[in-house]
Amino acid sequence: MKVVHYINQFFAGIGGEEKADIQPEMRDGVVGPGMAFNAGLKPDAEIVATIICGDSYFNENIDQAKATILEMVKQHDPDLFIAGPAFNAGRYGVAAGTIAAAVQQELGIPAITGMYVENPGADMFKKDVIMVSTRDSAAGMRDAVAKMIPLAKKMLAGEEIGSPEDEGYMARGIRKNVFLEDRGSKRAVDMLVKKLAGEDYETEFAMPEFDRVEPSPAIKDITKAKIALVTSGGIVPKGNPDRIESSSASKYGKYDLSAWDDLTADNAETAHGGYDPVYANQDADRVLPLDVLRQMEKDGKIGELHKYWYSTTGNGTAVASAKAFAKEIGEELVADGVDAVILTST
Repeated sequence: MKVVHYINQFFAGIGGEEKADIQPEMRDGVVGPGMAFNAGLKPDAEIVATIICGDSYFNENIDQAKATILEMVKQHDPDLFIAGPAFNAGRYGVAAGTIAAAVQQELGIPAITGMYVENPGADMFKKDVIMVSTRDSAAGMRDAVAKMIPLAKKMLAGEEIGSPEDEGYMARGIRKNVFLEDRGSKRAVDMLVKKLAGEDYETEFAMPEFDRVEPSPAIKDITKAKIALVTSGGIVPKGNPDRIESSSASKYGKYDLSAWDDLTADNAETAHGGYDPVYANQDADRVLPLDVLRQMEKDGKIGELHKYWYSTTGNGTAVASAKAFAKEIGEELVADGVDAVILTST
């Protein structure tokens, strides 16, 4: 049986962010992580071709990239399509989910992918494609392949895929009728008794969890307030001195703006990947409005502008990391007597 594999420019060994704009290309046989998949699939199937596309190119030219890749897949008429795994690389996850769903829906070829649960591609496509949950980095490649291979073999054999709990893929929101020994009322009472006793139990219908934040009271007198600027739009001093990553940021920066009235192409830029940086690099005030706030400060419309701004990139950054950044930044702002924060993104 034939398998076609999709990977990005990094896993193809072409390069990192500087090569993220490469257009789709197809190579015969196995490339990069395909070696591990091939070993697991043999002797039942093998990867006959690998399709490679830069993450930036795919996400900035989705319709064209999708059409081109579908034509490449058609040339081999595979029995299965594998995309990724993409781990926590946001643009890679969106690309893998997009093309896997398209191959399945438009070509009728079963597809499978894998990524970290917080990858934006997971929320977008886990209902459309069998998607295995992976670790947040390529250090989890061996584990990801080990989870994907059994599912891939079942799909190749045309076998029914079991529940997410049994098979190890992300829940897709599909409900099926099953027959159990105990009727529903008894199972519900059993769960309630366990809950009242503080024991572990597993619900049969998990509800979505929403992270709700209570809004703070409105500022009574903005003309006396100390305002701070925080951004996930990646605005940093020229040269990106802290080397904040363009995606999946592991850090944030703290920068002194006390001597600045304006952000220009000479003193600032964006470190953010995944969107066209031209306009932000021309005038970073478009993302971080220092010029407007400085004028409001001079006009007495706000009390004062905090002397530091904080910046990171939100592109593919894990929620857990973002919460850790927010905790540290928030504690500093409180200690510095900041009354309000203007939080900007891309």
